[in-house]
Amino acid sequence: MNHFYITTPIYYVNDKPHIGHAYTTILADVIARYRRQTGDHVFFLTGLDEHGQKVQHTAEKSDLTPKQHCDQMAPHFLNLWKQLQIKNDDFIRTTEPRHKVIVQQVLQAVYDAGDIYKGQYEGWYSVSEERFITDKERASGEFRDLQRISETNYYFRMEKYQGRLIEYIEQHPEFILPATRRNEILGKLREPIGDLCISRPKNRLSWGIDVPFDSDFVTYVWFDALLNYISVPGYGSDDRSFQKWWPADCHLIGKDILMTHAIYWPTMLFSAGIPLPKTIFAHGWWLSPKEDDKGLEKMSKSLGNVVNPLDLIDRFGVDSVRYYLMKEMVPGQDAYFSTESFLRRYNGELGNDLGNCIGRIHTLISRNFEGKLPDPSKGTESELDRDLRVAGEKLLTRVANAITELKVNEAIGQTMEYIKSINVYLARTEPWRLLKSEVQSDKDRAAMVLFISAEALRLGIQLLNPVMPQLVESLLPMVGDLCPDYTGISWGRLVPGTKLAPFVIPFPKIEG
Repeated sequence: MNHFYITTPIYYVNDKPHIGHAYTTILADVIARYRRQTGDHVFFLTGLDEHGQKVQHTAEKSDLTPKQHCDQMAPHFLNLWKQLQIKNDDFIRTTEPRHKVIVQQVLQAVYDAGDIYKGQYEGWYSVSEERFITDKERASGEFRDLQRISETNYYFRMEKYQGRLIEYIEQHPEFILPATRRNEILGKLREPIGDLCISRPKNRLSWGIDVPFDSDFVTYVWFDALLNYISVPGYGSDDRSFQKWWPADCHLIGKDILMTHAIYWPTMLFSAGIPLPKTIFAHGWWLSPKEDDKGLEKMSKSLGNVVNPLDLIDRFGVDSVRYYLMKEMVPGQDAYFSTESFLRRYNGELGNDLGNCIGRIHTLISRNFEGKLPDPSKGTESELDRDLRVAGEKLLTRVANAITELKVNEAIGQTMEYIKSINVYLARTEPWRLLKSEVQSDKDRAAMVLFISAEALRLGIQLLNPVMPQLVESLLPMVGDLCPDYTGISWGRLVPGTKLAPFVIPFPKIEG
């Protein structure tokens, strides 16, 4: 059995979750479900980043302690994940003792290795990014809430590992995906990156994990947060578990936190003597129209254009929302969210292609075979039948390959194309015409066509299970699969004579 470890970023608790959080978590969940469906032993981790200056400031504005603020925010994420049908294996909060002890352990090890030193810094600090920035970065205009700061802190010798990281990335092209992001990081690494400030003095920021070798400082939030990826699977606490799951197969992140994951994180691991994760995959942003309708811009709280996933669920249903988000965005590229595009996918792909296909097959079987899957044994397989079966068998491989390459949208697209081909198959074989014939061989042929159609549709629906798990559970009995088995999917599962569950329109049309 293969082991597969996938993570999302741990989300910052300075505000409630939005569509960006939902997308990354659903994407991880869909990939994890696909892998489980192929028989892999999967560990899926998500959680919350609860330390840092932004959390402290947000709590102060509400007259709360930082911990009180975090305790109030955590249920918003947990409740949303439940409503989105997220099936994660663990949920980490960086305020948990199991995490804090590992952060201090790694800090001490890196310090003992001579890779941490104390120094004076004067320069610009971005409160929104919670990091010091260079003059070049400041000139770009991309950073907000800038402060000029002069203070003593502890520094990690990040630049020491710069050459080694370049060499590693060049030798392991799968380490940073897509290729555009890999090239972006290599570009940054071919300029001086400097060392990383990994502490904050308590007289400026008290909300964090104490630096183990100096109690006057707390740990920089990114040095703390990134270590969740190893603290949860057992680094420093359960060697057997850690050896089982590490290195992680995939860190899913948004492209805005690429540098911290692709430069800070691997250099930290180099220093600590820990293997690097196999892949860091940076997806794009969800965009919305600018107020002047001249172009698109990233959804963000500060711009007031974020979409609340709960509103989408209430209006369209969780499975439809999961489908849209996974189909609409090409992983690695930006995507444009709109109600109009949602309705096109819902009414067209789900309603017309999938829903009508189920309804057509169910109606013909109900009216002509007492609602039971017909016996195909008296028919003779034609070239059309064989083509549909072979295409279904090939689809299994194509979907598996797409998921391995993290191309979830392609896996869904290929599955939906196959479902559309079932409608084409029905149009070409015309079982409704054959059923009107007085010739028994025509009726036998119709029985075979409908059985093959139901089997093909069952295969397609099962492949959509990772995307729409709640809905698929109700769809499969309508085509005769009363006891779905989501592992080891293959052609040939349906049994003649099985009574179909009553048909219920799965995707009622939604008017714009």
